[in-house]
Amino acid sequence: MDDRTGQHIVAETARRSENRYGNRPTMKDVAARAGVGLKTVSRVVNSEPGVTPDTERRVQEAIEALGFRRNDSARVLRKGRTASIGLVLEDLADPFYGPLSRAVEEVARAHGALLINGSSAEDPDREQELVLALCARRVDGLVVIPAGDDHRYLEPEMKAGVATVFVDRPAGRIDADVVLSDSFGGARDGVAHLIAHGHRRIGFIGDMPRIHTAAERLRGYRAAMEDAGIPVEDEWMSLGVTDPQRVRKAAEDMLSGPSPVTAVFAGNNRVTVTVVRVIAERGRPVALVGFDDIELADLLEPGVTVVAQDAAALGRTAAERLFRQLDGNLIAPERIELPTRLITRGSGELPPTS
Repeated sequence: MDDRTGQHIVAETARRSENRYGNRPTMKDVAARAGVGLKTVSRVVNSEPGVTPDTERRVQEAIEALGFRRNDSARVLRKGRTASIGLVLEDLADPFYGPLSRAVEEVARAHGALLINGSSAEDPDREQELVLALCARRVDGLVVIPAGDDHRYLEPEMKAGVATVFVDRPAGRIDADVVLSDSFGGARDGVAHLIAHGHRRIGFIGDMPRIHTAAERLRGYRAAMEDAGIPVEDEWMSLGVTDPQRVRKAAEDMLSGPSPVTAVFAGNNRVTVTVVRVIAERGRPVALVGFDDIELADLLEPGVTVVAQDAAALGRTAAERLFRQLDGNLIAPERIELPTRLITRGSGELPPTS
């Protein structure tokens, strides 16, 4: 191999490296390779008429050879939309948010939009940081499960045209669309179910009281007990973080002593899982109704009776509402409340043992 050949190989390698790691191929590159005009490439890329089959084939071959991809960001920006929406969840690892997120994504996909999601980890500051970061990236709209109780920071973004819908919990200190489950009614029905099966000493273990859903489910518990004329003892109620250690202690305390509770109403799916473990370890039947369904609930012995909310319907309703906002079809914010459903499987139908 002579020097001239070697130099040629080095030059080719440099060009390949530049193509591989440098700028992405453009329509101009495609036009040059196919030997056509830029407008012809644009017509092929955007599926417009006026191109002969032979020319279209050459352009498509050039696109494939160069690895060209249409710049949708530039295209939608010219139309005033970025074709993306943001979804801010409490916790990406929570099974409840899986079907909700998937439903939002399906609606977004049907509208030709990309979904970007993130987790606030139940931290109001992190929620605000994440929401504003999404707004800085010019998302068209936001679906937010709020961690905080003051959302005035979003007012400038909403006035600037960022469509916003809150899910599972209402926004704080602003008027905005919200899609909720009937937490109050569902909890009241679940506790009334336990009362109907003979229970009078019923414990309630829930999330932090500042959270809307936790407060509403506690209110439903109290309402069912009051409707039945049953005074509620302070030691029958425990609200706080839902980590297993805290929930375990609350359940063990309620199930111990000279007058233990004979039934437990668990305020969410994470609480239910821990209470199931505590009951199993004690080897004594205790009636249980949980708010939110849990995986394999029907395969346990007894199966776990739950108040189920439709997470997918929450996500779908919120996303559809969001795109109606973007299309200019909505005027005033609304509160939409979806019903819950009591699913009986055995644990909520156990009679009191003492």
